Amino acid sequence: MDDKLRELTAKDEVIVAVNRLFIYTDKRDWERVKRCFADNVYFDVTSMVGGEPTTLTPDDIVAAWDEGLKHLEAIHHQAGNYLVDVGQNVATVFCYGTASHYLPTVTGDNTRTYIGSYDFHLTKNAGAWLIDQFKFDLKYVDGNPDLEGD
Repeated sequence: MDDKLRELTAKDEVIVAVNRLFIYTDKRDWERVKRCFADNVYFDVTSMVGGEPTTLTPDDIVAAWDEGLKHLEAIHHQAGNYLVDVGQNVATVFCYGTASHYLPTVTGDNTRTYIGSYDFHLTKNAGAWLIDQFKFDLKYVDGNPDLEGD
């Protein structure tokens, strides 16, 4: 029973680590967002922006997100349907996710929502689960695609 309890505890810790990333991003608490990541992160959002996956630092990620989100009045991430595999010091997480962006516009088309799924890889370092791989697979975008341009 102890092994099962350890596994369940580890899975919960990993899900909390992923949820922190979403919550701190919504709050734009960039210092805490940085602490969600390992020193180097394999980063793949090519389904949304094209290009190639790359390796980024937490500072690189936060700088890009801050720039891309700073004009929005509100951001809201929602994640669920977690599938978690945990090893001794590594874990993988798959989950569905939505990201809603809100900005009042003259046209009244005030929102844009991204729907997709995430694949994370985490490593345990000094007792903390850190994201070292981040992949977002976009399914579709709904709402105002040019939210900041209206």
